[in-house]
Amino acid sequence: MLRSAKISAVLFGTLLAGTLGGIWFLGESAVRRAPAVAAGSIDRRLLDTARQMGSIAETAQEQELAGEAARLADHELDQAFASAVREASSARPPAGSAIDKLRGRVDAAQARIAAAQARIDKLPKSAADQIEVAQAQLALDQDELEDAQADLERAGGDPHAALQRAMADHQAAQHDTAAVRPPAPMPQGTIAQQFAAWRTLGDREAQVDAARQQALARAAALTREHSSLEALIAQKPLPAATDDSQQDAASDQDTEEDPAEMVARLRSLSDQKKTLTEMDRRIQDCTQLADTYRAWSGLLDARRGGVTRTLLHSLALVFGLLLIAVLVETAAQKALRDPKDRHRDHQQRFLVSLAVRVTVVGAILLLVFGTPSQTSTVIGLAGAGLTVVLKDFVVAFIGWFVLMGRNGVRIGDWVEIRGVGGEVIEIGLFKTVLLEMGNWSNTGHPTGRRVTFMNSFAIEGHWFNFSTAGQWLWDELQVTIPPGLDPYATAERIREVVERQTEADARQAEHDWERITRQYGTRAFSAKPAVDLRPGTNGLEVQVRYITRGPERYELKSNLFREIVELVRT
Repeated sequence: MLRSAKISAVLFGTLLAGTLGGIWFLGESAVRRAPAVAAGSIDRRLLDTARQMGSIAETAQEQELAGEAARLADHELDQAFASAVREASSARPPAGSAIDKLRGRVDAAQARIAAAQARIDKLPKSAADQIEVAQAQLALDQDELEDAQADLERAGGDPHAALQRAMADHQAAQHDTAAVRPPAPMPQGTIAQQFAAWRTLGDREAQVDAARQQALARAAALTREHSSLEALIAQKPLPAATDDSQQDAASDQDTEEDPAEMVARLRSLSDQKKTLTEMDRRIQDCTQLADTYRAWSGLLDARRGGVTRTLLHSLALVFGLLLIAVLVETAAQKALRDPKDRHRDHQQRFLVSLAVRVTVVGAILLLVFGTPSQTSTVIGLAGAGLTVVLKDFVVAFIGWFVLMGRNGVRIGDWVEIRGVGGEVIEIGLFKTVLLEMGNWSNTGHPTGRRVTFMNSFAIEGHWFNFSTAGQWLWDELQVTIPPGLDPYATAERIREVVERQTEADARQAEHDWERITRQYGTRAFSAKPAVDLRPGTNGLEVQVRYITRGPERYELKSNLFREIVELVRT
C-alpha cells in the first residue's frame, strides 16, 4: 500500500471510529443559561414571549407546553393589571399641584352631578319646568366632568383610566388572537437537512432558555418588591382591638384617633395586603412558567440529541465509504499489477481509481444533498453547462477513446503530432505525452524534451503514426559526379549499391505495405530505390531515394556514403 493510501486509510478510520464513539457516548447536553431580562410593573414581555414560543412548538408535547406557558403569562399579567388599577385608584397627587387642582375639578363636578341628580329625584312630576332646568344643569355638569377628566388624563394625573383602557385592549386582543400554526416538521433525509434541523433545534432551545430566564428574572423582581412592601407594612402599627372594655378605656384618652383617618389607614393597609397576595400569585405564575420552559427545553434538547445521533450515523456512513474506497482502490491496483506491461498497468490502475472515486463521490453527494426533485432536468442542464464550460476537456476525453481504438496509438509508437515527432511514453485520459525525437528531416536525435498534447488533436486534427508499418520512411541522398566519369555508368553503379544495402528493408516494407493495402483494397507499393540524374551547379548530380527504417536512417546513410565515395574514387 502506498504511503498516501495508508495515511488516507488511517485518517478515515480514525474519523469513523470517532463518529461511532460519539454515537455511543452521546448523552443529553446541559441546559444553557440565557441572560436575564428585566421586568417592570406592568410588563407584557412575558406574555409576548410566550406567544412567540408558540410559533416554534412543533410536536404535540411542545404545543401543550406552549399553551400552558401562554396561560400562566396571561394570568400573571391580569394580576399585575389588578394591582396597578387598585394602586392607581388610591394614589393622591401632592396638595396644591396642577394635577391636584384638576382632580379637585373632577371631584367638584362629580359632587354637583350627584346633587343635581338627587334634586331631580326629589322634584315632583308636576314641576316639569324645574325638572327640565335641573336636567339641563345636570347635562352641563356632566360635560364639565368629561372635560375635567380629559384634562386630568392628558396631564397624566389619571393612571386609573389609562390602566383600564390598557386592560380593555389586552382583553380584546385575547379574543382576537388567532390560533398559532405550528411549524412544519423538519425533514432529516439528507446530511444537509439533518444539519439544518440540528441548528434550528439549537436556536429554538436558546429561545426557550431565554424565555425561561425572563420568567425567573420577573419572579426575582416581584420577590424583591414583595419583601419591600412587607417591610413597609410592618412599620405601620395596626389599630388595637375595639371591644367594649377597650372602647371605654380609649374614650378616656385625649389622643383618640379620628375615625375617618383610621378608616383610610385601614383601607390602605387592606389594599397593600391585597397587593401582597397578588404578588404571591404572580411569583407563583412566573415560577411555574419557568418550570414549563425548562420542560420544553428538555424536550428540545432530547430531540436535538436524536438529530445529532442521526447526523453522526450519516457521517459514519460517509467516512466508511471513503475508507472502503481506499481499500478497494488499493486491492484493485494490486490485483491489476502487470510487471510485463508497465504502461498498460498504469492505464488500468488509473481507470480503476477514477471509477472508484467517481462512484464514492456520487454516493456521498446523494447522502449530503439527496436525489434532485427534477432529476432529468437537472442532469440535462448540468450536462449542457459542463459541455460548454469544459468543452476542451470533453473533446480531449472523447479523443482518448479514439487514440485507444484499433487505429490509434500505443505506448512506444513513433508518431508525429502537429509537427512534433517522437516516441509515445504516456496516453492519459486527457493528454498524450511524447519523448521528442526531432522532426523527420532530423530524426534519430532525441532532444530529451517531454511534449504534452491534449487528446483533442485526435478529434479536431490529425497525426502520423510510423509504427503501424515498421516505421518506414523514404530518405534520399545527392552525389555530385566528378568530371571525367561516365555519369550514366556511375549513376547505375550507385543504384546497385543502394539496392544491395536496402534490399532487405525494401522487401520487408513491401510486405508490410501489402498487408495494409490488402486491408483497404488499394494497390501495392514498390519499395525499390529510384535514381535520377539531373544537372547541378557544379555538374551532374545523382539523386537517390530509398526506403529505410526511421531509427536506422543515419546509420544506413553513412554506409551508403562510404561505399559511394569508394566507388567514385576507383
